[in-house]
Amino acid sequence: MSTPSRIKAHGRAFSHIAAFHPELTALRRDLHAHPEIGFEEHYTAQRVVESLKVCGVDEIHTGIGKTGVVAVIRGRRHTSGRMVGLRADMDALPMTEHNDFAWKSMRPGMMHGCGHDGHTAMLVGAARYLAETRQFDGTAVLIFQPGEEGFAGAKAMIEDGLFDRFPVQSVFGMHNWPQMRPGMVGVNPGPMMASADRITIEVTGKGGHGAHPYQTVDPVLVSAHIITAVQSIVSRNVRAIDSAVISLCAMQAGDMGAFSVMPGKATLVGTVRTFNPEVQAMVEKRLQEVCSGVALGLGATAHVNYERIYPATINTRDEARFAADVAQKLVGHDHVDRNMDPSMGAEDFSFMLQVKPGAYLRLGQGAENGLGSCFLHNSRYDFNDEVLPLGAALHASLVEHAMPWVDEAHASSKTPSTTTNASRSEA
Repeated sequence: MSTPSRIKAHGRAFSHIAAFHPELTALRRDLHAHPEIGFEEHYTAQRVVESLKVCGVDEIHTGIGKTGVVAVIRGRRHTSGRMVGLRADMDALPMTEHNDFAWKSMRPGMMHGCGHDGHTAMLVGAARYLAETRQFDGTAVLIFQPGEEGFAGAKAMIEDGLFDRFPVQSVFGMHNWPQMRPGMVGVNPGPMMASADRITIEVTGKGGHGAHPYQTVDPVLVSAHIITAVQSIVSRNVRAIDSAVISLCAMQAGDMGAFSVMPGKATLVGTVRTFNPEVQAMVEKRLQEVCSGVALGLGATAHVNYERIYPATINTRDEARFAADVAQKLVGHDHVDRNMDPSMGAEDFSFMLQVKPGAYLRLGQGAENGLGSCFLHNSRYDFNDEVLPLGAALHASLVEHAMPWVDEAHASSKTPSTTTNASRSEA
């Protein structure tokens, strides 16, 4: 099924979870073969529930945010009142897989091209370990989230009462990263992922015959000027120490079969990525001004529809430092990047970080032999199963270190000797 992981890590959690690495691999590959897109993760949720029952968790809640699943595990004690959340996303992408291994997608037009199958399996591994050992004082809340890929599943779970029913003090998420080698963990105490906004620009001109362009207002020409002008917004309005990306990615105008007909309208679609809300607001404002101004100067009109899809994923400083400390105990100082470069990609874990302190981490999975090194959202991507025990152990260790359990019997055994020594010295 799978070879033992060559990744080295310290601690009880990793060695414990490594013993059932083959079972996690089998689960991950089964999920990979049965991908489901946002809010349709019925098979995935069922497999998660089945696995959680075998793990022996205390509570399983289904149907949160449509197809979300939440597991509750109580420590040996939970008198601290502490509650920590761990999150994994479950959904796949609407794309065709071009791999040829035995566990490739069985569903045409769908594949786990971002590793959410691995994220789910890692959190199940953490659930099994935490339920079997319970070496913590508090309550662990394991969140299996639907619809990360453009469906805002995190927001749906929150609106469905996730944090009202499970009032965690902090929440942690993790994503595989093919650009880092296995055994590496990355985090930073601030922005990890950018916001994702969608822009649609409707350009209206006057159609006509291509042989008589003077009788028209060409929306294709206007669109071309807009495409060029928009690129000046970042270079001339955003400070060099800030970050922003504006990409116009698609254009639709006219009929490809009508080579001499000028259309009356053109539509541009693209995305804006920023970290800072002030920069985001400025870019939105400048887009409106530049597009309408360029169009007006050429005798046309332009309307910009600006949709804010996902906010930026911003780690809270204390939780990011804590997560890095935990990772360092697990894999060592040299294998933790505490100041990882942010990505201009987006992540809906951002909705959870808007309402709860927490941190989003990267888990390296790109091996030198090519295993797991194909980048995300690629038709030949696959999750590197070698990192499953490490990811599960990191999840579990966050819980154990956030809510440490002290053996009362061991602690009390030290107390009498201390008291006796004190009494003797007084005598």
